[in-house]
Amino acid sequence: MSSLYGGTSQRRVTVRDLAAAKESGEKWPMVTAYDAMTARVFDEAGVPVLLVGDSAAMVVYGYDSTLPVTVDDLLPLTAAVVRGSRRALVVADLPFGSYQSSPAQALESAARFMKEAGAHAIKLEGGRRVLPQVEALVSAGVPVMAHLGLTPQSVNALGGYRVQGRGQSGDELMADAKDLERAGAFAVVLECVPTDLAARVTTSLSIPTIGIGAGASTDAQVLVWQDMMGLTPQPARFVKQYADLSAVLDSAVRAFAADVASGVFPGPEHTYS
Repeated sequence: MSSLYGGTSQRRVTVRDLAAAKESGEKWPMVTAYDAMTARVFDEAGVPVLLVGDSAAMVVYGYDSTLPVTVDDLLPLTAAVVRGSRRALVVADLPFGSYQSSPAQALESAARFMKEAGAHAIKLEGGRRVLPQVEALVSAGVPVMAHLGLTPQSVNALGGYRVQGRGQSGDELMADAKDLERAGAFAVVLECVPTDLAARVTTSLSIPTIGIGAGASTDAQVLVWQDMMGLTPQPARFVKQYADLSAVLDSAVRAFAADVASGVFPGPEHTYS
């Protein structure tokens, strides 16, 4: 594949393509998706990796954290994204409580995403404490994307949504990243970590790093699409807003409602004789 972002190949992007992009120094985007229609738009725009994040807990199901969402909640969303896309690698988040207790539980959950939803890879949070899970999944043929730094499923233990990896904890995060690479993870998300730490981790690893609030030195960047499109009322500092869909939707639905109330819609061109 000559180019990861915007490439013209009709086959699915693979983890080998991501590794090749790391070697060549090509940066690439990852975006969340939760339904077939937006997945199609992002896929046709050339985004090479789509993440069905447990962020669906907030942006789809209306919870105030990622913790309540379940495997059964995320399976149909993942299947929809797979059906809606043609080229992107689709990564499914393993939600809280679906992998922490044992490697066997992790494999059972991952197998459901692969078999029932057609996911191409899974993502899980944590460092050394989940190494047995990562090793078991990789040994079973499941590509694993790791996630370090601010891990939202551990927000209560972390004391809230705060920057991670300052001081001595930065050395621990570096050690976790190297351990996850040795365990077979094909990439690692770095969320809300200092820019210099993210740069050091990226240089130290042979697998791609994906930043979210981690500065510009990572190999890739990911955002929740509702955040970047202006649907989230108060997005995090690391979010750049690329559109104001909230205003577009508000204007459109008000125009529709006004047309209905005044009797303008439906007009003759919208009716059948």
